[in-house]
Amino acid sequence: MAGQQHSPCFLHIQSIIALIFLFPLLQSQPATSPTLLRLTTLPLTLSVVDFGAIGDGVHHDTAAIQSAIDACPTFTSKVCYVTFPPGSYLTATVRLKSGVVLDVQEGAKILGGTRIGDYPREQSRWYVVLAENATDVGITGGGVVDGQGLAFVKRFDERKNVMVSWNRTGACYGDECRPRLVGFIGCKNVRVWNVRLTQPAYWCLHIVRCENTSIHDVSIYGDFNTPNNDGIDIDDSNNTVITRCHIDTGDDAICPKTYTAPLYNLTATNCWIRTKSSAIKFGSASWFDFKGLVFDNITIVDSHRGLGFQIRDGGNVSDITFSNINITTRYYDPSWWGRAEPIYVTTCPRDSRSKEGSISNLLFINITANSENGVFLSGSEGGLLRNLRFINMNITYRKWTKYEGGLLDYRPGCQGLVKHSIAGIIMEHIDGLEVENVNMRWFDNHLRRWNNPLDFRPSTVNNISLLNFHSGLYKVEIEKRERERSGRTTDNPHSF
Repeated sequence: MAGQQHSPCFLHIQSIIALIFLFPLLQSQPATSPTLLRLTTLPLTLSVVDFGAIGDGVHHDTAAIQSAIDACPTFTSKVCYVTFPPGSYLTATVRLKSGVVLDVQEGAKILGGTRIGDYPREQSRWYVVLAENATDVGITGGGVVDGQGLAFVKRFDERKNVMVSWNRTGACYGDECRPRLVGFIGCKNVRVWNVRLTQPAYWCLHIVRCENTSIHDVSIYGDFNTPNNDGIDIDDSNNTVITRCHIDTGDDAICPKTYTAPLYNLTATNCWIRTKSSAIKFGSASWFDFKGLVFDNITIVDSHRGLGFQIRDGGNVSDITFSNINITTRYYDPSWWGRAEPIYVTTCPRDSRSKEGSISNLLFINITANSENGVFLSGSEGGLLRNLRFINMNITYRKWTKYEGGLLDYRPGCQGLVKHSIAGIIMEHIDGLEVENVNMRWFDNHLRRWNNPLDFRPSTVNNISLLNFHSGLYKVEIEKRERERSGRTTDNPHSF
């Protein structure tokens, strides 16, 4: 009968019967048979609709989705695609297994449940889609995975939304008691591509202790006033590639962290980022080392902070490259960490019990920044910044929002917010800083705020090299070019 749906049990029996009839055919074919080659190279595809999914966005389709995933063969050289045709599929946590890729087609949407009962008992497993200790897993298809994050807003606030927290149920503690969207924990060969991840109630895409992860052509959107809705968090994972991603969210966009192990070999390229926090942030979880990371050809717009390091727990950072990056940063409300710094490199103990980590061998090359605040480079007595290089940079400073400047932001921990005059580059506790071909400009309508291109105490900063470093008023540079065109030249008194 047309439109008839069969139960998962019935479909499983059908599959067994098909294999029984297919097995003699496979045995009768030579190894090079076209029939055998065709049968073994076709991808296996299972539709959640065939397992009973309704897709109306009202009724939970969890059982049907999980049944389709579980029906994929476990031991095979082929990936099994679990397909979501157009529709809205409301679900509690679903778990991927090895060899399974969710194929969320265009016009299809996976909706995360908003009840605490939709998620496992353990808070560490609170994800809409979760894969643990799996190999060859992923998500694709052109559709959407939606965490319905706005349903967790208790009170809308233009500064920072007040979120529903399940700590009132005793499930966990703190105000970050909300489910993440997609998580891969202890997995190998993870691939997430051609999919939209939207409205996470907490972190969006979480990569934990994984090896060989590829994230490409992914669009991430989180409400701009929702706290903690990070774009991509990479914890204790190695050999990760992120490329051609569009991230627009309220909290940190790309955030490497080390909780239980070092993090090596992360590359992010060709991305567009807008965030009310840091576009790229190391930490603040930083108990182990970061090494060998590259960020190239990235555009950062209207963010509270551009490139940030918050090393607070004793881990060391080394051999990091930022190249070909355009940054625009601006002030937002002080309740959010960040004071519009285009580059923010800090290491200090989180509290009296924390160790001091170090940061060394950072390269910033071909960087353009337009900002309301200066670059902040702050080591600590036991955690110096060593061998920092800034090459081929153009930095323009101009204030255009209503928020007051004149604050250094050490948060989390350390000294908190500290009053300090604005400067082009503020430096403390550094051993080795090379500045080459750097042009610093600021608009003259706030000249009194910008009276110091370089701010540092010689007692804490050593081995500085300045080669072809210029600073001056933006207006003066325009007038100078006009005079040069008319045949009159004068030196810029504000240049070094």
